[in-house]
Amino acid sequence: MTLNRRSQLNVISDHLASRRKAILQAWRKATEADPAQTTAHTLTRGQFNDHIPEVLDAFEWQLRSRPGGADALAADQEQKDEEVKHGLHRWQQGYRMQELMREWGHLQLCLFEELVTFAARHPECERETMEEANRQLIMLVNEAISESAVQFERMQQAEATGRMGDLTGALGKISEIERRRATLIHQAVHDLHNNVLGVSMAANLLGGITVADSGRVEFASNLNHALHSVTSMLNDLMELARLESGIERREITAFDAAALITELLTVNHAIAAERGLFLKLTGPTKLSVDGDSGKVRRLLQNLLLNAIKYTRQGGVTVSWGAEKENWWLMIEDTGPGLPSSAGESLATGLKEATASARESDEKTAATAGETSHVLTPALDTDESAYPETTRHKPGEGIGLSIVKRLCELLDASLEMASSAETGTTFRIVLPRRYQTARVPKRKTPTATGRQKRTKG
Repeated sequence: MTLNRRSQLNVISDHLASRRKAILQAWRKATEADPAQTTAHTLTRGQFNDHIPEVLDAFEWQLRSRPGGADALAADQEQKDEEVKHGLHRWQQGYRMQELMREWGHLQLCLFEELVTFAARHPECERETMEEANRQLIMLVNEAISESAVQFERMQQAEATGRMGDLTGALGKISEIERRRATLIHQAVHDLHNNVLGVSMAANLLGGITVADSGRVEFASNLNHALHSVTSMLNDLMELARLESGIERREITAFDAAALITELLTVNHAIAAERGLFLKLTGPTKLSVDGDSGKVRRLLQNLLLNAIKYTRQGGVTVSWGAEKENWWLMIEDTGPGLPSSAGESLATGLKEATASARESDEKTAATAGETSHVLTPALDTDESAYPETTRHKPGEGIGLSIVKRLCELLDASLEMASSAETGTTFRIVLPRRYQTARVPKRKTPTATGRQKRTKG
């Protein structure tokens, strides 16, 4: 590559930098015009831009760093790091894979149009230079799509791992019950074998098997508990299957979120009191929103019952409020927290995604002179700080997957912070209003057209 061509790439890089605001605006406009993308409408401008400005910084650095060397490698790595953060954050915001892929496509087209405009205004720029710029653009988007897909696949694997743990635990309970049942049967058979003296004696023995009443009661109690756990897990799996299959649809109506939350907490207050826990609520007495009240109720019920179930001391606080065009719901418990072991569960991915969201939101908030409201993640490094019983909580995998799918269905973001010292906090941010789904208009055939088809 000649020095002249490198200089030309520098000029292209400067041009893209000067057009940054226009590029981001065009990208958002193209995304909002896409009927296949619904989640983007619920995001503020800063949330939508996310880590993309940093991706564009790295892309411009790449153009300046060609044809290679340490600078080029550093630029490639920075770009990849920001793409990973963007993909993870979009997953946390409730994007579906299709939405994320199409979003990258819109960005590529916007950058391509900028390069086309630049080439038309600068005929002195060599064709080979423009080809190199377009090649780098293709590599940018290709790498971004690849990294985004990897992040989504990683989160799906984390969910599958959690479900496998739940199912393994349930099977373990059943196996223990089966072992105890076999022991009791063996005891009865042993007694019969040693005392068979005739039909009458066997009948008498069967009527008085030497199994204490307390053992029978314990056995029955364990069996009922195991059956209840398995039944509950099967119901959760059915619900998750409905959500993942796309059968569930959101039904948007106006409702009072404050009244819904207050009613649900009143119903569950007795459950918390029975366990010696407090159940507090704090928020405005009225909060009018649009949304699917039934699915919001399921979201809160799932997280609330889980928080009560695993909190031994203290209690649970539920709060809510409005935030610009959105409203939020937060559930905080004083339980043992969830450890952050890499790949252990969906909870790990939520912690990482929340950290990425916090990083992006802090930059945007600082620019606007505001404060970020995204949860501050408490990423523990000492696993020994957690009680052994919290390494995997039964139902965590399936329960969190249901919550995540409901958030995706409602275009809601899901944040999580957890530590052994402070417990676990979930924060859900939902849109206060939903845009009416845009259905492409069907062309109505004209009378003449109908007549022609009839004659044909």
